[in-house]
Amino acid sequence: MLCLILSGALCYAHGTARTENKKSEGIILEVKNATLHGSSDKSGSIVPTLNGHILMVVFTENLGEVVVEISTVTGGYVQTDSSLTPNGLQFYIPLAGDYIVNFTLPNGDEYYGEFTVTD
Repeated sequence: MLCLILSGALCYAHGTARTENKKSEGIILEVKNATLHGSSDKSGSIVPTLNGHILMVVFTENLGEVVVEISTVTGGYVQTDSSLTPNGLQFYIPLAGDYIVNFTLPNGDEYYGEFTVTD
């Protein structure tokens, strides 16, 4: 009886750990060009990842001070922050819905990504 209980507990723990790892991976968002002012495409240097209600943005090279603005698809303001790069930012999106994240580089280049937060 003890062996049966232990094997059941181990199977449950293994299943829970595997499920938890899948949740924490997050979804990498596609970054698109909005406007380029004569410079090369830097969209590959911006890596936004959505994990539940958390939007994490990592800048993989020095782009200067980048302004990150999050808004709803209908244009409602959510949050704005700026960061010197290479670095990263983290945003908490409290409500479920469709959002747009805009990245503005110091030279005026703009990039954006669209994402959906679900409960």
